[in-house]
Amino acid sequence: MIRTAVLVSGGGANLQALLDKVYFDELPQLKLAAVISSAEGVYALERAQNAGIPTYVVDRSLFPNNASFCNALLCKLRDLDISLVVCAGFTEHLSYPIVRFFKHSIINVQPALFPAFCGGDTFNALRAVEETLRLGVRVTGATAYFMDEEDTGFGPIIAQRAVEVFPDDTAATLSDRVMRQGEWPALVEAVGRYCRGELRVENGRVLIGAPAPAEEEVGTAPDMSETEAESPTEE
Repeated sequence: MIRTAVLVSGGGANLQALLDKVYFDELPQLKLAAVISSAEGVYALERAQNAGIPTYVVDRSLFPNNASFCNALLCKLRDLDISLVVCAGFTEHLSYPIVRFFKHSIINVQPALFPAFCGGDTFNALRAVEETLRLGVRVTGATAYFMDEEDTGFGPIIAQRAVEVFPDDTAATLSDRVMRQGEWPALVEAVGRYCRGELRVENGRVLIGAPAPAEEEVGTAPDMSETEAESPTEE
């Protein structure tokens, strides 16, 4: 089983999609080992506790900068022997040491059909929804992807789901439908395929199929010999 930590910052709606699949044993290769929040008191922690999942808080407000926060988060992930990291409404920027250590082992999901609305240095989920409505886009959706070492908000695509845009949609109604019909199934598919060893990345593209050779396989614990076993340092 793949020891997985889910990173959260708020209500945990995307986390709930995974909790439901685990409850009904629909992701048998997934071991939800931890839910880690960047803030105290968020509802995502209550969701996890109700499901019997261990919870932890690495409070961003206690750290002077993002680098020190990410160092502490990486130490916690390593202490828990995590193989896969899932961002589920996690709002903090992940620094290079984390993304490098968990290369092709951090899955995120965003409310857009990449590469649409991926311009600029970072992806902005709210702007993507607003621009979808402003431009009269007929079909939007969600994309689950591996986070790149640059943490630009997008990366190699694992799974996508299309969602129709209705003429009377508002940002609120569209966001809710994209979450339910797009983000949840795309995230579950991506996590499931990872845990079954069906994903590998070649030349910046995710290839889906039978498990890859051991030296290239995506879905196994990071190799400490290749990822600097010493404690991380600030950027």
